[in-house]
Amino acid sequence: MTEGPTFLDLPARMSKPRVRGITHVLDKGLPLAATEGLLEQVGHLIDIVKVGWGIGYVDPLLPRRIVAYARAGVPVCLGGTLTEIVAQQDQVGPFRDWALSIGVTHVEVSNGLQALSDDRKLGLIKELSADFVVLAETGSKDGNHPTTPEEWAEEMTRDLDAGAQFVVAEGRESGTVGLYSSDQAVHEEIVTGILAVVPQERIIFEAPVKAQQTWFIETLGHEVNLGNIEPSSVLPLETLRLGLRADTAMPGSPW
Repeated sequence: MTEGPTFLDLPARMSKPRVRGITHVLDKGLPLAATEGLLEQVGHLIDIVKVGWGIGYVDPLLPRRIVAYARAGVPVCLGGTLTEIVAQQDQVGPFRDWALSIGVTHVEVSNGLQALSDDRKLGLIKELSADFVVLAETGSKDGNHPTTPEEWAEEMTRDLDAGAQFVVAEGRESGTVGLYSSDQAVHEEIVTGILAVVPQERIIFEAPVKAQQTWFIETLGHEVNLGNIEPSSVLPLETLRLGLRADTAMPGSPW
């Protein structure tokens, strides 16, 4: 990849493998050629790719796409909905063997379907963390089941203690549940409550919408971990992080 220009004074970005400033991308089943094209252009900016929902189970090209991602230094994470269904059907062993056989290194454990007990979720995290990097999602996908900031923070703490490497704050691809109200506004009290207990670098905030990404960058800094990013939004997000977009540009800032 050709090096870009370096003449502007921009905020420093940690190089890969990053432990902060993570860009976590949602892959909804990209074709192989599109996967390779994405990586050629922005592979250096992507830290984790989540193959959403149960797409990984039905995508015949997933093993080849995982190879492409691995060559670019991008780990692949299977979505939490698939993990929940696996747990409900008591198929964790076959799931683990299959995922390892195709090169999956990360898995998401969630309870968005509200079908797992707290103990079952924690047990799943402990079991899977022996073989994978676990991302544990908190917050319901159903806006009718609100969660208090205290409950979010307590669940995140339990998940980290059980072996999760990161906790993911639910925002869904629509940006209208979990962290957000139905009009996509950030529930600031939830973010404040979480950060009072959980270290920021261990949290990935799902933020699919530009206004949400802007809020987190302006509030928590350009190295905040952001998730559920559309492939087409990786470059635009990086311009927000670096102040190369009007939303976050601060002329004269020493960073």
